[in-house]
Amino acid sequence: MQLNGKHVVLTGGQGGIGSLLAARLKDQGARLTIIDRQEGEDTLVADLSDTESLNQTCERLAQDNVDVLINLAGLMYFGHTQDQNSDHISAMMRVNLEAPIRLSQAVIPSMLKRQSGQIVNIGSVFGALAFPHFSVYSATKAGLKGFSEAVRREYAGTGVGVTYIAPRAVKTPLNSGPIAELHAKTKTVNDPPEKVANMIIQAILKNRKNVTIGFPESLFVRINALCPAIIDNALVSKRDIANEILQKTQ
Repeated sequence: MQLNGKHVVLTGGQGGIGSLLAARLKDQGARLTIIDRQEGEDTLVADLSDTESLNQTCERLAQDNVDVLINLAGLMYFGHTQDQNSDHISAMMRVNLEAPIRLSQAVIPSMLKRQSGQIVNIGSVFGALAFPHFSVYSATKAGLKGFSEAVRREYAGTGVGVTYIAPRAVKTPLNSGPIAELHAKTKTVNDPPEKVANMIIQAILKNRKNVTIGFPESLFVRINALCPAIIDNALVSKRDIANEILQKTQ
């Protein structure tokens, strides 16, 4: 899909990847609407973790002709599963999974009428390669992956396309502090946000269905699908390193 003159809605457009992606979308000639908690240029201020704010945002998008919806906004938690409080779990489920579903519902009817549109869901390698100490985050991204595949099949042949993109770790504030220490000790590669933003743009332009960013992560995703026991064993050592880091933060 060419983006010149297209109305693109981007959630999380003020973040590390989002701000770069917003600039590239404008370079492509897109008419951009950013959905974010922070005020800024072209921004519709909304808190996707809040039910009422999400409802209002969906009502707003349902009245617009959105050509491309990019669900980028997300929350992450690094820690023991039993330590994550219920409020944070609810917020993560709403921002990472419910909001993309609800926003997609809002824009699909107008896309179907025009027989043209694209929904782009930004997931994570953790959606297919669930990582210890990121259990709820992994669950939300696995759900987003499943939603993307189901909607793509449901609307095949209607002109409405769905792209699911799974980045690996990215050099953003989301991966700072204890997470950055974990990545350093486990030699986890962090991609520059510029690279991820460029790959998202290319995936949209080429109408890609599934994109997994990074090697060997893309290989591990395939191995995990065929023989998860191999990946179970491989992640035990990383789990132990994470436990050591978390003990220092308590």
